[in-house]
Amino acid sequence: MLLVCRFGAPSDAPAFLTRARHALELLTAAPGCLGGELGRAVDDPDRWVLTVRFTSVDAYRRSLSPFDVRTHVVPLLSEALADEPSTFESLVTATGGAATEHPSLLA
Repeated sequence: MLLVCRFGAPSDAPAFLTRARHALELLTAAPGCLGGELGRAVDDPDRWVLTVRFTSVDAYRRSLSPFDVRTHVVPLLSEALADEPSTFESLVTATGGAATEHPSLLA
């Protein structure tokens, strides 16, 4: 499962970076988390994206349970742009030039 949250024009970019880094540290410490990244748009530096990969929807949901996550991560995620979906299922993954298809959870 892939969590994708987009953020627009944080009022204080250094403070946002600190908060997002802490959120990544907390989320990636959870069992079932495969890693995450924070990126900034090259052509629009006011736009940011946070992506985190999980082994399953259940792993994602469990990662949101700890108190520190509810205190630090959930408020950050609530600031994400709300006009787009934020959770996606991974249907194709690729490593080293080889792609693997995965069954849909929706089918």
